[in-house]
Amino acid sequence: MVVALRVAPGRRLPMKPVDEVVVETGRGIVGDRYHGTRHRHVTLQSAERLAEAAAELGVPVLPEGTRRNVTVAGFDVPTAPGTRIRVGDVLLEVVRVAAPCRILDDEIAPGAAAALRRRAGSVCRVLAGGDLRVGDPVAVDVSDR
Repeated sequence: MVVALRVAPGRRLPMKPVDEVVVETGRGIVGDRYHGTRHRHVTLQSAERLAEAAAELGVPVLPEGTRRNVTVAGFDVPTAPGTRIRVGDVLLEVVRVAAPCRILDDEIAPGAAAALRRRAGSVCRVLAGGDLRVGDPVAVDVSDR
């Protein structure tokens, strides 16, 4: 289930929490800095993986601190390219693992980037757009391609 949504209108600007976003096919989240880019349309992360990183670091790792658009709970975010994920009405396809930025060592705690490696979620492109809301279900899409 989607537990948090965030957008940033520009580079280095704070991530703004929102309850709903409009996601456009082939373009991404309307109002986000990556809207209209080639493949970095939406970033997804797991609340459970953030909790693991926090336990390893000994400090909280809050969803907004990682600069990902969508935080989900009760779902292990796939990282294999080509995997399709249905989030509410929106269909995403994993492009690559979302690499944690070294700036996180300054903003969260020393070692944060290393603790988030393999836990930072995935970068996805949008195959089918729609409205995305906090509370929407999330699942791997196994329909015929």
